Amino acid sequence: MSVSLTFATTLRVLTQVRHDRRTIALVITVPSLLLALLRFIFVDRLDIFDQIGLMLLGIFPFTSMFLITSVAMLRERVSGTLERLLSTPLHKLDLLFGYALAFAALAAVQAGVACAVAYGLLGLRTQGAVVTVLLIAISTAILGCCTGLLTSAFARTEFQALQFMPAIVFPQILLCGLIWPRDQMSSVLRIASDVMPLRYAAEAMSEVGTFPLPTTRLWVDLVVLAAFAVATLFGGAATLRRQSN
Repeated sequence: MSVSLTFATTLRVLTQVRHDRRTIALVITVPSLLLALLRFIFVDRLDIFDQIGLMLLGIFPFTSMFLITSVAMLRERVSGTLERLLSTPLHKLDLLFGYALAFAALAAVQAGVACAVAYGLLGLRTQGAVVTVLLIAISTAILGCCTGLLTSAFARTEFQALQFMPAIVFPQILLCGLIWPRDQMSSVLRIASDVMPLRYAAEAMSEVGTFPLPTTRLWVDLVVLAAFAVATLFGGAATLRRQSN
C-alpha cells in the first residue's frame, strides 16, 4: 500500500462526489428530514423519540454509504475505469481505503448535520456526549462503505446493486433492536442478529443514551464494527480483478 496513492484516490472520489450536488443534498438533508418527521410522530412520547432517533443516527450513515458506494464502485467496474486503475501501480487496498476515507468524510458531514438538527432543533436527549454519537455514526458509515464495495462485485447493473439493500440492510434494521427489543426475540432471531453489524451499532447508541460516559460494552461494540469493516474490506479486495473476464 501507498499512503500517497490512497489519499490521491480519496481526493479523486471526493472531487467526483462534489460535482454531484443532488446526491450531496440528499445525503445531507434526508436524515435530518426523517428525524424531524419522527419527532412529530412521537410529539407526545419524547422518550420514544429519544430512543429511536438515537439509533437512527447510527443506521442512516450505514444505509446511505452502502447505497452510494455500491453504485459508485459498480460504475467504475462497468465503465472500465477500475480495470485501468488496477493496471497502474495502484494497489487494491489503496483503492478501497481511498473509497472508505472519502465516504467516511462525507458521512462525517452527514452525521454532523443530523446530530446538530437532532440535538439543537428537535430536542433529542441522551446521557452520553454528542462526540460519542458522531464516532459511532462514522464507524457505521465506514462499515456501510466497505459493505457496498463488497456487494458491488455481485451486481451487473445499478438496479441490481440497489436490490442488495432489501437483502442486506432491511434484515439488520428489523433485528438490531430498533423495532423490537432483542431480549424479547426468539433465540433463533437473537443468534441471527449476533452476526449482523447493525445490531452492535444500535447497542452502542443505546449505551450512549443510557450512560454519561463510554462503557466497556460500547467500546466492544465499536471493535466489533471495526472487525466487520476490515473483513468486508478485504473481501472486497478479493473481488477486484486487474483484467475483465
